[in-house]
Amino acid sequence: MNIHEYQAKALLKSFGVSVSDGVPIMKPEEAEAAAKSLPGPVWVVKSQIHAGGRGKGRFKELGADAAGGVRVVKSVEDVVKNASEMLGNTLVTKQTGPAGKQVNRLYIEDGADIARELYLSILVDRTVGQVAFVVSTEGGMDIEAVAEETPEKIINVAIDPIAGITEADVASLCDGLKLDGAAREDGQTLFPTLYKALTETDMSLLEVNPLVVLGNGHLRVLDAKVSFDGNAEFRHPDLAELRDLTEEDAKEVEASKYDLAYIALDGDIGCMVNGAGLAMATMDIIKLYGASPANFLDVGGGATTEKVTAAFKIITSDPQVKGILVNIFGGIMRCDVIAEGVVTAVKEVGLQVPLVVRLEGTNVEKGKDIINQSGLNVIAADDLDDAAQKIVKAVKG
Repeated sequence: MNIHEYQAKALLKSFGVSVSDGVPIMKPEEAEAAAKSLPGPVWVVKSQIHAGGRGKGRFKELGADAAGGVRVVKSVEDVVKNASEMLGNTLVTKQTGPAGKQVNRLYIEDGADIARELYLSILVDRTVGQVAFVVSTEGGMDIEAVAEETPEKIINVAIDPIAGITEADVASLCDGLKLDGAAREDGQTLFPTLYKALTETDMSLLEVNPLVVLGNGHLRVLDAKVSFDGNAEFRHPDLAELRDLTEEDAKEVEASKYDLAYIALDGDIGCMVNGAGLAMATMDIIKLYGASPANFLDVGGGATTEKVTAAFKIITSDPQVKGILVNIFGGIMRCDVIAEGVVTAVKEVGLQVPLVVRLEGTNVEKGKDIINQSGLNVIAADDLDDAAQKIVKAVKG
């Protein structure tokens, strides 16, 4: 689960982290009061969407010359003007893709006297099986570009889960970021606090870009991106309230209600598969034959007819889908359950696009009988290669 910047900062502030004062708003008429509640004389008007690159982004409706999704202004009047211009419009960034995201929330934040911009993130480093800090003196930039062009400027510090973050770890982080004086003293408190926030709330990612050294020498978290481990949500019912469903794909939200592993993609062939590995192989072979998958969908090993029906409905609700490939290898999952779910869904929502079904494994003959006796216009396939060729051919006419 992702949350907005202002929510992330409020959470970090509750742990004692230094952040700028700010006010979230959802209506243009709230902008003036928000700005007047902050000291000024500089304010920052920040679009709140679940995507990076906001500052370099552009609003679809405002033309190429318009300012981006993060704007620095010097009067209350300009706060109001920019808030009215940004709210309700579609911000396109490198991470949103060409469709962009509608800006429904803004964060009006007090300006900061920035002397240096640094980069910091904490994530799970699967190469060492530990939580790790990733820091760089090159803050405010795309960390991917830094990694590609100047990898020596990125420092990794893995944290022993038993010992926790140690004084030696903190010293390595301070040295890597070239902190001294007040900033180094702040780092000695900040880095353990950020680690505590991550572990106690089950974050999967905490990214601060930039972490800034202010003109007075102290550190401040100027931006924050937080993602939580969905498998730990049951431990944090309070954090679930931070979820903004308008920032998520409606199909993915619906899939989560049925515990389906679904991710929307940009292609036109819908996929229903059991098992993550088989799902990835299915997407790969669709690409091999010149088409693109519209989704990743793993119905899992213990799917019910209701779950399969829901999965099929989600696929067919995507207007991009021009054909559907059902690829099931029944081990734990039974082919007859898949067949019953597909038949039930088609009878409820109809079938407007080609459907190729490949079944193999447990109760495969029973599953095929259910499909064959349903009266559905289904293209049968013998194996994955055959199925991929048939659905690509059907979609391409």
